[in-house]
Amino acid sequence: MTNMKRSKFTHRAYKDKRFEKFQEKINIKFTNESLLIQAFTHSSYVNEHRKKHQQDNERLEFLGDAVLELTISHFLFTHYPTMEEGELTKLRAAIVCEPALVSFAQELGFSEMLRLGKGEELTGGRQRPALLADAFEAFIGAVYLDQGLDQVVSFLEKYVFPKILKGAFSHVMDFKSQLQEHVQRYSLGAVEYIIIEEKGPAHNREFVAEVKINGNGYGTGVGRSKKEAEQQAAHIALTKLIEENSEKKL
Repeated sequence: MTNMKRSKFTHRAYKDKRFEKFQEKINIKFTNESLLIQAFTHSSYVNEHRKKHQQDNERLEFLGDAVLELTISHFLFTHYPTMEEGELTKLRAAIVCEPALVSFAQELGFSEMLRLGKGEELTGGRQRPALLADAFEAFIGAVYLDQGLDQVVSFLEKYVFPKILKGAFSHVMDFKSQLQEHVQRYSLGAVEYIIIEEKGPAHNREFVAEVKINGNGYGTGVGRSKKEAEQQAAHIALTKLIEENSEKKL
């Protein structure tokens, strides 16, 4: 075997191993592994390997975008029953925007999986935000085609939904208004916010807020401003009230 043939064989084996390890990592075994490979194949790679007749990830990206919109919408609709349509739209937009998709992709090591042309590789394509966001959408499209919608939801339940519930996108949400609406709807009493602690130097101040409903403490939040701390406290209180409501219905 010549050095050139040995090099090509080693590179091909490395690629196969990469995708194999990735499937083990996310606990999803593709029936059609070519869909997974396609999800990470950039058009620049296809243009440089025309004889292989491979497809880039643009069509999968188109499909994945729609699947993400649906699954995220259903999750928000279910978990935030008091949130109005405008706020749901704003929150969904924050979750499926490029910076958020890039962060999901980086956490899962997508940059290492990308198949790029030499030019794209040399100009830093592996870390280019647009390419990573596109790859994440394409991956979702590939999972949907190969495994179905339930597997997409299972994947998101592991890597995306917990971030939403922990408040990663709370900067676009008005939890205080939602809490007030919920309290009024069920006649739970008056809502009161109290700053119970201020700590840190003036240039790096941190506030701790507690929200009380009808005199009872329902949540404590921390933030760089009083408003942020109150929003966090409201989020915790709202989650607790919704859980209590669900238990009563059982």
